[in-house]
Amino acid sequence: MTPSTSGTAPARAALTGPAAPCWVNLMTRDLESAQEFYGAVMGWTFRPGRLGQEFSVARHGDVPVAGIGAVATAFRVAVAWTPYFAVRDADVAAARIRERSGTVAVGPLTLGKGRGALASDRDGAGFGIWERTEPATSPPAPGGHAHAWLRLRTRSAFEAAIFYGEVLDWASGKPGSCEVSYAKDEVIVQCGGRQLARISSGAVEAAPDPLVRPHWQVNFPVDDVTLAVERARKHGGSLVEELTRPADREATLLDPDGGLFTVTDVHRAPDDAPA
Repeated sequence: MTPSTSGTAPARAALTGPAAPCWVNLMTRDLESAQEFYGAVMGWTFRPGRLGQEFSVARHGDVPVAGIGAVATAFRVAVAWTPYFAVRDADVAAARIRERSGTVAVGPLTLGKGRGALASDRDGAGFGIWERTEPATSPPAPGGHAHAWLRLRTRSAFEAAIFYGEVLDWASGKPGSCEVSYAKDEVIVQCGGRQLARISSGAVEAAPDPLVRPHWQVNFPVDDVTLAVERARKHGGSLVEELTRPADREATLLDPDGGLFTVTDVHRAPDDAPA
């Protein structure tokens, strides 16, 4: 599967999911605790994953929205929400990452219906690649909204766009490839006419604040940001940052195990993500 699979999908198909350009996964230490927290905060239910007892799939109604794997300790990686980008060939993509001064920490490994690897770009932002080896379909997102969208905070948006473009075939001109554009000093990545990610400059690798260090920010739509914050606090999480703008609100939260994620007003479309 290529990063452009959703280019031929129905307009309502989500940009994150089994047959979309990207899937999001939480690397954590305790599966039961993570399920309890995110079930309370996000209203998700969970089903066992195909990869073993340490994995589960979070669902919004009948729709799979994210994966959770209690493998942070085994893989010796930080607790974090991580986007996995679909690629045609995991070995080729891993080689491209290394050739461009990125790091492949784990894999490519055979995982369920495909092959994946955990990597980081040359500024240290973690991400994954995923080669699906069996067909899959992704149902529409609830209410026509994406399950999640992404933002990369990095040192140089332009340089990061080149790195990911060369690794993932963005803006390659190949049929269905994700497109790249520029707006207000940010790089916008769109697949099938819908926004997948924004890339913004200004991150500092050695910054003590995790929000300032290079990282992929996973953003989930919710009906009520205030309620999500209250539930997070009640279940052992904490509020890291809250932003209120005329058109929307968003809050960045820390789960009890240290995973950062953002919740945003569901009534704002992903294509209107803030600059």
